[in-house]
Amino acid sequence: MTVIALLSVAPVTEDSMAADVADAVAALEDFDVSYETNPMGTVIEAEDVDTLLAAVAAAHKAVDADRVSTFLKVDDKRTDDRPATEKVDAVERELGRPARSDRE
Repeated sequence: MTVIALLSVAPVTEDSMAADVADAVAALEDFDVSYETNPMGTVIEAEDVDTLLAAVAAAHKAVDADRVSTFLKVDDKRTDDRPATEKVDAVERELGRPARSDRE
């Protein structure tokens, strides 16, 4: 099975969160997960939910702040082993083009 999640971990602060977010993303390296960070969070893919949740807990704990906000959305499709990239590929097939704009 493949478990996919959208994770956002951030300190509650008015200052830049980049260093703290980097700490959270770096914590994922200790786990057997693949991930891709985007402006709104990090998409994580794991073979099972236990691995995914352990990685998420580590990312949350990696942020050294007085207050940390973590958002997690999990897609645990238990009868399918297709990777997360297949979801984007399917949308792009329907669009007939890449699922992004040309604007920078």
